[in-house]
Amino acid sequence: MAVHDHPHRHPGFRFPSLRKSGTASPSTETSAAAATATSAYVLAGLRILTGFVFLWAFLDKTFGFGYATPSGKGWIDDGSPTKGFLSGVAAGPMESTFHDWAGAGWADWLFMLGLLGIGLALIAGVALRLAAFAGTAMMALMWIAEWPPARHLSDGSVSMSTNPFADYHLVYAVVLIALAAAGAGATWGLGRAWARLPFVSRNRWLL
Repeated sequence: MAVHDHPHRHPGFRFPSLRKSGTASPSTETSAAAATATSAYVLAGLRILTGFVFLWAFLDKTFGFGYATPSGKGWIDDGSPTKGFLSGVAAGPMESTFHDWAGAGWADWLFMLGLLGIGLALIAGVALRLAAFAGTAMMALMWIAEWPPARHLSDGSVSMSTNPFADYHLVYAVVLIALAAAGAGATWGLGRAWARLPFVSRNRWLL
């Protein structure tokens, strides 16, 4: 009887397919949705906290709560919100200019309206692009006023600058821009309702 050798079948090792399936698995979709929701809540919390920083600065400088502004020296007590800070500028290319602006009525009004408007916009979650523009301009001016690159002040004393470029003014500016770019007013805010208003729909820069 002839014996025929049949090829043996080995299970072998099969590599997983590198091609992506047409649809994501339910677990992947759930994880992505959870990550998106978490990001929205984190940005909303950051937005509200940043808004409170600006709003509190306005309230303290207006009423003199005894924090940065001593009691009895608030704006309502004829105190100047800009005089103390701008008159104390002692470095940078705009030192003399800031001294001229210190205590000027127009400077006080612009500064205080900026703090109030930015604070309310961030807390409410509306007009974030406008708030980012105004806040970035304000932070840039304050950065120039403190002038972190200076190692010494105009009187020769050490400036005590901790970084030649980055400081909290730049951080706030970046946060404002990021919040506006991410549309962070929709969560815990009035962003969606604001975007549906006719005059906002016609002027997208108001978003």
